[in-house]
Amino acid sequence: MVIVPPLDPTSGVPLYLQVERSLRLRIDAGEWRPGEKLPTEGELGKAYGVSRVTVRQALARLVDRGALVREQGRGTFVRDTSLTAGARGVTSFSAELQVLGHTSGARVLEQVVVTAAEADLPPEMGLAPRDPLLRLRRLRTDGSRPVGVQTALLPITRFPGLADLDFADRSLYETLRSVFGVVPREAVETFTVGGVLDEDAPTLGVAPGAHAFYVERLTFDAAGPFEYVRSVMRGDRYRVRLALRDTH
Repeated sequence: MVIVPPLDPTSGVPLYLQVERSLRLRIDAGEWRPGEKLPTEGELGKAYGVSRVTVRQALARLVDRGALVREQGRGTFVRDTSLTAGARGVTSFSAELQVLGHTSGARVLEQVVVTAAEADLPPEMGLAPRDPLLRLRRLRTDGSRPVGVQTALLPITRFPGLADLDFADRSLYETLRSVFGVVPREAVETFTVGGVLDEDAPTLGVAPGAHAFYVERLTFDAAGPFEYVRSVMRGDRYRVRLALRDTH
């Protein structure tokens, strides 16, 4: 039987903050493992001797701080922080997950030819409005768990025949390397935070508006920019950790 630390109503610290602190300590101590579901608000309220409103406030703060994640219709879970991108090279999503000890997967959602004007490309790509591109939109997974939706745009004039290949079970970067001799040299990524759009929510398995990273990436090889990617990554399953150094 788990012994819940008592709260102190006379301390001057609001009860919801005391519940939050207690839950944080219990999570850190491993009482609930990453990915494990917490008791319901009613069960926690009974254990702490407080109202469900107080518990809800405490859980909301832990969700905002990234310790917990709420899944609609399922409950509140300890966030799994094992999928954390650290120091990053110019690699594919598959290679990134392999370094982290995970198994990547992909499901093609769309594979069509569009024009540069339709694709809303950055000017660095240097394409004319009518230039054709492959638009490859895929669901990226960690094992069987949805992590993000990535949309890659590549110029067909540089990669003839690329649009005709089947990427259902094929690595894009390995294909670019083996078939076209592309060796990525550098990339520029921009991260923003927002809510998952209605059209992406069912694919990612989250409620519309759930927290997500929006990532834009422009990748270069020796000949210049060859790929532009837009991604939406589930905020509860993907994190980025950066090392900062004093340059002085």
